[in-house]
Amino acid sequence: MSSANGERSTEVLVIGGGPAGAAAGYWLATHGHDVTVVERKSFPREKTCGDGLTPRAVHQLGEMGLASDLERFHRYHGLRATGMGRELELQWPEHPVYPSHGFVVRRRELDQLVATNAVAAGATLLEQHEAVRPLVDRGFVRGATVTTADGGELDVRAEYTIVADGANSRFGRALGTFRTREWPYGTAIRTYWTTPRHADPWIESALDVQDRNGNPMPGYGWIFPVGDGTVNIGVGLLSTFRDFKSVNTTHLLDAYAHQIADRWEIDADHPESRPVSGRIPMGGSVGPKAGPTYLVIGDAAGSVNPFNGEGIDYAYETARMAADVVHEALVDADATALQRYPKLLDDEYGQYFKVARLFARVIGRPALMRELTRAGMLNRTLMEWVLRIMANLLRPDELGPAEAAYKAAAAIVRLAPDA
Repeated sequence: MSSANGERSTEVLVIGGGPAGAAAGYWLATHGHDVTVVERKSFPREKTCGDGLTPRAVHQLGEMGLASDLERFHRYHGLRATGMGRELELQWPEHPVYPSHGFVVRRRELDQLVATNAVAAGATLLEQHEAVRPLVDRGFVRGATVTTADGGELDVRAEYTIVADGANSRFGRALGTFRTREWPYGTAIRTYWTTPRHADPWIESALDVQDRNGNPMPGYGWIFPVGDGTVNIGVGLLSTFRDFKSVNTTHLLDAYAHQIADRWEIDADHPESRPVSGRIPMGGSVGPKAGPTYLVIGDAAGSVNPFNGEGIDYAYETARMAADVVHEALVDADATALQRYPKLLDDEYGQYFKVARLFARVIGRPALMRELTRAGMLNRTLMEWVLRIMANLLRPDELGPAEAAYKAAAAIVRLAPDA
C-alpha cells in the first residue's frame, strides 16, 4: 500500500462497507490480497431492514468465522405466519447445509461486526469516505475518486473494483448499471417498539396486511423480536400492485402497528424511533453485473429475493462469488476471470429469481392474494412447503414435496417470457 499526493493504491477497491462490501473485503483479505473498503458513513449506522438473519445468512456468517459472535444475539426457531384470523408456527426446515435456526441482529450491530471482522482479516476500512466517480484509464475502471472525512479528495487506484454501495448504487449508475423496469421491486418501512415480548422464539409475518380502511394490500407485515426489549416492526409492499405508487407506507405501518398492538403489547402511537424506509430492487434486476475490471454485488445488483424481500444472505453470497473470481484474476493475471461472475449468479439464482418474479406478479392482485392466503392458512403441510421454497431452502440431496412443487413451477416459467 502506498500513498502520496492525494493518491492511494490497492489491489482491490470495494465501494460500500455494508453486508456485501464487508464480506467481499473479508474474503479477499483471507485470499491474501491488498483490499480497501470505503464506507460513506461511519459505524455503527442504521439501515432500513427487518434485522432478521435466515439460515442462509447464518451459514455465511459462520463461514466468515462469526458463529460464536452471533450467539450473543437473539436466536429464533422459525416463522409464525398469520392471516385470516389464524396463525401457524413453522420451524425452519432441516437442511444438509443450512442450520435450522436464525438470529435477529440490529443492522447497526451486524454491519459493524462484519466490517470489523474484515479488518481483522487484513482489509483496510476507510469510514466516512464516499466514492464519487470512477477513475478510468483507457476505458478500464481503475478505482475511484473518494471524498474524505475532512472534505478533501483522494484517488484510490486499484486493479479491480467491486461495487457494493447498496440499492440506490450511485457508483453503479455512474458505470452504466440500470434496473430492468418491467421487473418487480419493493418498498419497505420499519421502526422499533418496546414490548415485554421482545424475546419471542418466532419471527412473525402477516399475510393479510390492510390499510387504514381495511383494504387488503399486496405485501406483508413483519415482527422480528430483537431480544433487547424491542421488536422490529415493518411492512413491505410490491410494485406489482396496481395502486402501488399511491400508497403512503408511513400510514400503512401505522395501521399495521395498531392492528397488532394488543397481541404484541406495544404502544402503537409511541415507537422507539422514527420510521425509516427504502426502495428495494429485486430478483437480480440491476445490471450489467460485470465489466472488464469491476463487479457489482449485493443490493447494488438487485440481489434480493422477490419471494420475501431477503437481501442480507444474497449480499454475503454474491460477495463471496465476486471475491473468488477477483482472486482468480489476480493470481492468474487474467482479467477475463471476472466474466465468470454473471454465469455463477445465473447458475445459482437465475431460475429461482424468475419463478419469484412471476410469483410477485401473481400476488399483486389483492383478491388472488386473499384466496392464496386462505388456502395456505388452512393447510400446515402446504405452508411448510411454501416456507422452504420462499426462503430458498430447497434440499439438493432429495426430492421432497416442496422440491417437486418448485420443480413444476420452474418448468412452467421456463416457457414463459422473462418477467
